[in-house]
Formats: sequence, structure tokens, C-alpha cells
Amino acid sequence: MKNRLRVLRAERRWSQAELAERVSVSRQAINAVETGKHDPSLNLAFALAGAFDLRIEEVFDPVGEAD
Repeated sequence: MKNRLRVLRAERRWSQAELAERVSVSRQAINAVETGKHDPSLNLAFALAGAFDLRIEEVFDPVGEAD
């Protein structure tokens, strides 16, 4: 699943560790989702979107068309 996590983090100048702390997961979990190696659970997807104050659809693209 494509996502905009890296771009959104960069806009806020957050490290993977900072984002991980905000959503209560490991930095490795953030890296795995960000690089597309792991699709987040629904709970994590909501938490990540909430950390950026966005809707899930604004962060994740389930059909892989996000840039």
C-alpha cells in the first residue's frame, strides 16, 4: 500500500522515531510501513493519520496510486 508518510514527516521535520513515539509503535514499525514492507493495521492507520491531523485517505492509497 502506497503512503505519504515520508513526505508528511519531512514537512513537519519529524524523525521516524518521533512519529513512532506519537503513535506508540517502534521506529522499525514506522520504517516498515513507510517503505511498503508492511501494511498497517486499521488502528495504526488511524493513529498515523491522526498524528498528521489528516484522514486515512490523505495518507494511504490502497490501490497504489499515491505519489
